[in-house]
Amino acid sequence: MGGSSKVLGLTAADQASLLRLAILGLISVVAIGSRLYSVIRFESVIHEFDPWFNYRTTQYLVKNGFDKFWNWFDETAWYPLGRVVGGTLYPGIMVTSAAIYNALHLVNVPVDIRNVCVFLAPVFSALTAVATYQLGKEVKSATAGLLAAAFIGIAPGYISRSVAGSYDNEGIAIFLLVLTFFLWLRAVRLGSALYGALTATAYFYMVSAWGGYVFIINLIPLHVFALLAMGRYSNRLYVAYSTFYALGTLASMQIPFVGFQPTFTSEHMAALGTFGLIQLVAFAQFLRGLMPARHFQVVVRGALVGLFAAGAGALVVLTMRGVIAPWTGRFYSLWDTGYAKIHIPIIASVSEHQPTPWTNFFFDLNLLMVLLPAGIYFSFRELTDNHVFLILYSLFAAYFASVMVRLILTLTPIVCVMAGIAMANALEAYLDFRSSSNNDGGGSGDAAQPADTQNSSSTEPSGAKRMHGWLGRTVVVVNLMYFLWMFQFHCSWITSSAYSSPSVVLASRGPDGSQHIIDDFREAYYWLRKNTRADARVLSWWDYGYQLAGMADRPTLVDNNTWNNTHIATVGKIMASDENTAYELARRHDVDYVLVVFGAMLGYSGDDINKFLWMIRIAQGVYPDDVSEQAFFTAGGEYAIDDSASAAMRASLMHKLSYYRFNEVMGQHGFDRVRRQQLPTKVELSNFAEAYTTENWMVRIYKVKELDNLGRRHRAAMAFDGGS
Repeated sequence: MGGSSKVLGLTAADQASLLRLAILGLISVVAIGSRLYSVIRFESVIHEFDPWFNYRTTQYLVKNGFDKFWNWFDETAWYPLGRVVGGTLYPGIMVTSAAIYNALHLVNVPVDIRNVCVFLAPVFSALTAVATYQLGKEVKSATAGLLAAAFIGIAPGYISRSVAGSYDNEGIAIFLLVLTFFLWLRAVRLGSALYGALTATAYFYMVSAWGGYVFIINLIPLHVFALLAMGRYSNRLYVAYSTFYALGTLASMQIPFVGFQPTFTSEHMAALGTFGLIQLVAFAQFLRGLMPARHFQVVVRGALVGLFAAGAGALVVLTMRGVIAPWTGRFYSLWDTGYAKIHIPIIASVSEHQPTPWTNFFFDLNLLMVLLPAGIYFSFRELTDNHVFLILYSLFAAYFASVMVRLILTLTPIVCVMAGIAMANALEAYLDFRSSSNNDGGGSGDAAQPADTQNSSSTEPSGAKRMHGWLGRTVVVVNLMYFLWMFQFHCSWITSSAYSSPSVVLASRGPDGSQHIIDDFREAYYWLRKNTRADARVLSWWDYGYQLAGMADRPTLVDNNTWNNTHIATVGKIMASDENTAYELARRHDVDYVLVVFGAMLGYSGDDINKFLWMIRIAQGVYPDDVSEQAFFTAGGEYAIDDSASAAMRASLMHKLSYYRFNEVMGQHGFDRVRRQQLPTKVELSNFAEAYTTENWMVRIYKVKELDNLGRRHRAAMAFDGGS
């Protein structure tokens, strides 16, 4: 390449760099744009449930400053217990949004904090694409990096938690996950303490953002252990891991919600044990030069066996004595999929904690699932230290994603990288037409190929050589382009149809194709905000706690934090009890209003009647003498809501609050469109008064009646007698 190859004074290498930069920029634009369907179709609004807590706490941080935020005790949550907010959350996403908000205002860009929160995840998706490019480039080539970046930019498995309005921890955590792994592999390759420190910094940011940091602090030690077991110890590995672990652990302990957990919880013990092991291996390498080889082998083997036995024994003893905390139920459920349903029903009740159907993999990953095994194959062919990491990441992420739907999110980045490696190898082989012309002319093949590849190609039969000619290559490339085009079409359709509807605003289409907006949730929350006292306590199932606090601004008994199983079970017991018992319990807990979600009119299957069995199971776990799941089934073992329903079901507060007056709308022989059953003929209420029902009957709010004078005197007398 001479001077004639220059364009605008740029060499060929500069042109290639500029082209890669332009492509990466376009990928970033597509990554952001593909996540804006919800804003375009509806409006700039926060989605789902957990994001409303994040949004509310971000508002508090921006308004009151970091010190008050860090020490905030929220008296309106978990009434009457309250919540120490600063010490029970991962503050990364709130601090990031507040920093962006303050930076924009510093340069006189007037933007509302709501819009910062709504668009945060799409912006970070562009950064994730850049980090994925760097990771792909680190392990393979720039071509693999660009392909991996393009894949993760539009893959539904990542888009599902990063659309505009999805203001959840994962919105920034996946970027930090990929960034941490890229910096780690760079640190191992270079043996750089600087990159080890940068890895620790990215890890600290990850710890501040999401509980999924546990995946990092187990996968990196696993990578180190695998390299040691393969006999690949090096000073580079020692410097990288020692720097990362020491700085990363100290930094992570600065997050109050994490605290000293890295020193006494089981999920952190692998990292600690690997740190100790690599110190021993380094010391053994030091001893190698000080004694004869025969003596060295005996000493090392004895020391390793003894220390391993001592370490394992100490781990068992400390765990049994309670010094090291055992695995939590959430982690046990990753190894035993039936554990949560039996022991912790509140975890099993969450749909995203269920095992993953096979269809979900192809729904969220599509073509990438086919390319994943090919990427693993190419990684095995080279098997550098970096490729060992990719293989471990692929295998463990695939397992965890199969046992919990939510964890497809952590699988998506490595699938994109592996798919980028596989596609890059295919394109590099089939787009180089120089080798095909050499083969046609009897040449020895592509000089850029490895020697073993050249030797194997030289012994191929003539038919294979002809298939590797320009026609065969063209057919293969055209097919690859077709599959890529179909992949982007699939991603766009899935994103548009499945992941771009905010849960607080629903949409349906009539027979004529016209769209009908269902805004019952915000309607109900707005009514509560405008028509109830500021300190009015609202009882609902925990699913709606964050939305109630964020949109209605009213105290709640339980919310999505689910930290107190007994309190949640109490709410379940109230819903499962007969009206008089439920009234007594509601008054005892100072409840002013009860909110239920009811989808029988529209056919909304996510309503409280469908969730009712989980409320019963959770309540039964804490109050087995008062609540029995079997009592809510018919004699034939069916879950019915009509006149054939069990006596416990028809008497329960949940049943009455849901179907009260519904016959007036649907008629005496009306039909529940979710359960596909006829409505109960008569439902009466005496202790709860209907306060508000939304337009489509999706949200129903009831006021807990005040005690009359006779009731007050009677209760006062009972209290006096009991006290005396």
